[in-house]
Amino acid sequence: VHIAGESGTGKELVARAIHERGARRDGPFVPVNCGAIPTELMESELFGHRKGSFTGATADKKGLVQAAEGGTLFLDEVADLPLHMQVKLLRLIQEKTVRPVGDSSESPVDVRILSATHRDLAALVAAGKFREDLYYRINVIQLVVPPLRERLTDVPELVQAALARLAARMDVPVPAVEPAAMQALSTYQYPGNVRELENILERAMTLC
Repeated sequence: VHIAGESGTGKELVARAIHERGARRDGPFVPVNCGAIPTELMESELFGHRKGSFTGATADKKGLVQAAEGGTLFLDEVADLPLHMQVKLLRLIQEKTVRPVGDSSESPVDVRILSATHRDLAALVAAGKFREDLYYRINVIQLVVPPLRERLTDVPELVQAALARLAARMDVPVPAVEPAAMQALSTYQYPGNVRELENILERAMTLC
């Protein structure tokens, strides 16, 4: 399943919902931000490595793919994967095996792969920046998470849920929202989507 949507729309929440409502709910959910791992460490982080396979590899290390065994591997910002890692991900999906760095053999893995990005994968394929064969592998089912400006009727419910979470974290009573404030919140266009709404509420709770 590939989850598409702007930054801040809640793509990881959608991925977690898919995991928690599926047959793999009792397995691990392992989120990976593909844009946050340095390119030179990406293969080792995802697939693991064997002791002595490179300088600093002082022990065998299990990769994030194997950590998701029996569960779900969530590849967030999958468009940020460099081309050489796209090839290795394609092999993982096709063969259901991983080869740790420095190992001579492959090991079978059983993981469900969910991916997400805020970028247009089809446009990246057309520009030669994302492999077409991998695109069709990860995009079997596409879910599009709409931006908040297209579902402003959800704002009051999102506000109440966010305020309840923030109040619990701050150990204070859940604040009320005046009608004029809710009207303002329900008509704003939110370029930063739900993440921006939550930031607005946290700032308001802190300063008011």
